[in-house]
Amino acid sequence: MALHPDRLFPVEPEARAIARRLYDAVAGLKIISPHGHTEPVWYAEDRAFPDPAALFITPDHYATRMLYSQGVRLEDLGVRRRDGSGIAPDGRSIWRLFAKHFHLFAGTPTRLWFEHSLEAVFGITKRLGPGNADALYDRIAEAIATPQLRPRALYDKFGIEVIATTDGALDDLPHHDAVRGSGWHGRVVPTYRPDAVVDAEALGFVENVGKLLALTGEPATWTGYLNAHRARRAFFKARGATATDHGHATARTENLSPGDAASLFEKVLSGKAGPPEAEAFRGQMLTEMARMSQEDGLVMQIHPGSYRNHNPSLFANFGPDKGADIPKATDYVQALKPLLDAVGNDPSLTIILFTLDETAYSRELAPLAGHYPALRLGPAWWFFDSPEGMRRFRETTTETCGFYNTVGFNDDTRAYLSIPARHDMARRVDCAYLARLVADHRLDEEEAHDLARELAYGLAKRAYRL
Repeated sequence: MALHPDRLFPVEPEARAIARRLYDAVAGLKIISPHGHTEPVWYAEDRAFPDPAALFITPDHYATRMLYSQGVRLEDLGVRRRDGSGIAPDGRSIWRLFAKHFHLFAGTPTRLWFEHSLEAVFGITKRLGPGNADALYDRIAEAIATPQLRPRALYDKFGIEVIATTDGALDDLPHHDAVRGSGWHGRVVPTYRPDAVVDAEALGFVENVGKLLALTGEPATWTGYLNAHRARRAFFKARGATATDHGHATARTENLSPGDAASLFEKVLSGKAGPPEAEAFRGQMLTEMARMSQEDGLVMQIHPGSYRNHNPSLFANFGPDKGADIPKATDYVQALKPLLDAVGNDPSLTIILFTLDETAYSRELAPLAGHYPALRLGPAWWFFDSPEGMRRFRETTTETCGFYNTVGFNDDTRAYLSIPARHDMARRVDCAYLARLVADHRLDEEEAHDLARELAYGLAKRAYRL
């Protein structure tokens, strides 16, 4: 199973040799992780991870969704039901079940990430299977019990320079405060995610808005609501935040008059708004958040295009983020126009667009990012956070928006050990792409070296103001 040093590089000898040289120059660069979902409590408390299954399997919906698709129950993978019913299996049982089904991941990025982690962190070069599951479990369990593999030590081992978490607007960020007050050198910053107090169709929306207003001492008016967001953004920014994150179902934006916006707010706060009003309110709030970013300098991330919780039975039993979010076609050209008419020409503003709809890359997103000063194009991610997805991203966007209207790579993961594996994959794919441009005489190799460094490190650091 030992990882091949030329994995993901071109098969053509000349291009492969170029890719090797480019990769060797960037492989050791520090990791900028500006958009992720690791838990801030890990860094605050720096406790040992409980067992290999809790580290690799249970929190990673890339892993659990594949097994679920083959009939494995989520309960048997340690995923808790909403009502707390059922007996959680022990870590070894989960690991054995994963090993039994590991063949399902052939050809997937999950297998590459997993095997990279086994080799780079634990020195394991044997492929996981039923025959060695217990031996590998014991080896990993023994290793993660040591101080050398606690979260802060792994932060250094992985070469992380800064990592962002994703945090709800109502979060008081105690773990971030604990990290900042501990004297540890690691940089862990929050990201302002206001979906629960912006999406009128979200469970508990009215109650959440009430909590937001109470937390900030603002009245239940449109102006008070906007000022509450400003206060919470300032609270996050004081704790190191450089970005906001918005996971709406669509990219629709609005630019209503203050009076119309206030009337819409009153309707959604009454709890009587239907889907059209909820969609309009989400759209208005994207424009309002962009205006706030003009004021406070926070980078804005928008990632629509997911039909969330597509499986109602699974959602009812286990809740969100359990692998049942499905990509769907998304319009950007018309949807973003109200926002872009308002703020799109401001070069001091940075709005990063993501998508789960690959067909939008060349048709809409790259042309938009290649024109509007405020826009940047986020990397292939989630379902396309893969070698083929990354390659297609470069092929379909570079000719229209270039490299410098993109923002490098982000790992977007809850699976801590996969972070360096994901960045390594992105660096290899980008070096392979650049190598082909050099071999085709569209770039010279010196330019390619500069670009490889930008794609691996510089673009993300600058775009996210880190």
